[in-house]
Amino acid sequence: MAQLQLREHQQRLRACRLCPEMIGPVVVGEPVLSPVMLIGQAPGEKEGRFGRPFAWTAGKTLFQWFETCCGVDEKRFRQAIYMAAVCRCFPGKKPRGGDRVPNRGEIANCSRWLKAELELLRPKLVIPVGKLAIAQILPVTKLNEVIGEVRRVCWHGIETDMIALPHPSGASTWHRTEPGKQLLQQALNAIAIHPAWRKALLGP
Repeated sequence: MAQLQLREHQQRLRACRLCPEMIGPVVVGEPVLSPVMLIGQAPGEKEGRFGRPFAWTAGKTLFQWFETCCGVDEKRFRQAIYMAAVCRCFPGKKPRGGDRVPNRGEIANCSRWLKAELELLRPKLVIPVGKLAIAQILPVTKLNEVIGEVRRVCWHGIETDMIALPHPSGASTWHRTEPGKQLLQQALNAIAIHPAWRKALLGP
């Protein structure tokens, strides 16, 4: 029943056209019933073509982190972890280069889909990736304040653990320099031993 509800949810999500400045298609992950939810920021320019989140350069870095530190390759990750995002369409480019940050209205429009997924999955572990994703759960000004820790949070009425990660963008140096490098390692180590992660990857 829950699997059917999740598939129906994703079907409705793919038909969403609420944000005129966003560039489709809507990008969603596999409809996997998982105790772990990874939340990205928004698809990049290439993800729509491939039809899955983190399908380009940043994704290669992200999945390398999980394979190196948690022993899980990309294929297994996509089969076991529910992948969501703050916004599900490509926001477009900024006039001076780089991807546009979704505005408050776009984030609010897409939050209904994220809330529905939280209610369906009731995850025991949420992994927000990047400052925009982290900020939907709790206020953050500096990544140093939140990366590397396990936080107990209540988000959209769902109590869950949160282990935040930096965005794996090639434009960012945070995760390649100290203290970011060490804090990233701490976060990945915490994910690898979390009961929800172990259940998702290894079963009950």
